[in-house]
Amino acid sequence: MSSGPKTATPPPNTARGATADLCDVYITDPVDVVTARDVQIMEPNFRDYGGNIRFSGKVTTIKCFENNPLVRKALEEDGEGRVLVVDGGGSLRCALLGDNIAEMAYKNGWSGILINGCIRDSEDIGKMPLGVKALNTYPLKSSKRDNGLTDVPLTFAGVNIAPGDYLYADKDGVLVSPKELK
Repeated sequence: MSSGPKTATPPPNTARGATADLCDVYITDPVDVVTARDVQIMEPNFRDYGGNIRFSGKVTTIKCFENNPLVRKALEEDGEGRVLVVDGGGSLRCALLGDNIAEMAYKNGWSGILINGCIRDSEDIGKMPLGVKALNTYPLKSSKRDNGLTDVPLTFAGVNIAPGDYLYADKDGVLVSPKELK
């Protein structure tokens, strides 16, 4: 005797770190219900450029505009599996990350980099086992005039991001949460 309809859909598996599974568990309201959520979903503005499409980690933030000295400085540190989130103001006039700095990030143990701006050397970055998302590519490097700000709250792509938040990214999107999602 049947106990009801069977489904072939497995339950969400948050251990995979997939953004869809995390949404199924942590965002239970339908899309048309407006509520304050602990888990925010970024607007789908970003493209994948790194060799690792799925990445996650504790967030370190940088706010800069067409200048990348703080990006380099941050990625010179031990990443400890963190994600660097860079608000480049959405500029499409220069790249804030290239292959040399991306390689440094990989070697120093960063999980990924999300840039509200552009990168360059995308073919080489795509071969690195590092998560990289950005708005687009542009071959011109940034200037070094103004450092910018580090460890500050950021707002872009429809979300608020604070240093110490957690970011989860894959082909389906980007989630931000003030707590680690398991």
